[in-house]
Amino acid sequence: MKVSASQLISVLLVDDDPRFRQGVQTLLDFYSTNGAMQFNVVGHAASVEQALSLTVEQSPALTLLDLELPPDNGISFLARRRDLTQSGKVIVLSAHQEDEWVFRAMQAGASGYVFKQNLSTQLCGAIATVLHNEVYLSPEVAAGFFRLFHFYAGRSLEACHSANLTEREQEVLHWLVQGASNETIAQQLHITVATVKAHLTAIFEKLGVTSRTQAIVRALKLGLVSA
Repeated sequence: MKVSASQLISVLLVDDDPRFRQGVQTLLDFYSTNGAMQFNVVGHAASVEQALSLTVEQSPALTLLDLELPPDNGISFLARRRDLTQSGKVIVLSAHQEDEWVFRAMQAGASGYVFKQNLSTQLCGAIATVLHNEVYLSPEVAAGFFRLFHFYAGRSLEACHSANLTEREQEVLHWLVQGASNETIAQQLHITVATVKAHLTAIFEKLGVTSRTQAIVRALKLGLVSA
């Protein structure tokens, strides 16, 4: 999704603090006035359910998401949003600076992560980056993210090799742990349901289990995938 400076970009603001949402909208209005990019805020949401509803209704090109959304959180929104097959991008705007939060958000489908304290200096660049189909991680975010990425990827790769899983079986296992049905797995991987079943049979045999639930538990214990 590449955009030009004259293209109107629809935006959904998701934060439980209305004052913060208004502050972000004011910043977007400033960008529009100065011609950097043209924005149209199509909705404000204060919860995961509101955000999902507006995502379906408005199909925003860009969602600016806080991670603190009582009683749930933004990670839950990202996970559930994947099932909506939305093509828009998501940038997390968060006060959380812990490496684990950054990693979980990016793993769940965010295209960028900006600390709220850096909003005024980084938001415009972050938006331009993700709307050109690239990932935005500022230097202070990137170091921690890649530290965890290499840690988890190394564990997962070593475990998959020890379990003798093929690359396709690893992909099927990933979707299985996400709770996807055989039909959904087939759609995501562009294969038939019969092929999915065949891969599951092979996975069960290699993991020494006899059910989907056992396979999920076994995969998580071995570090083959993360929840």
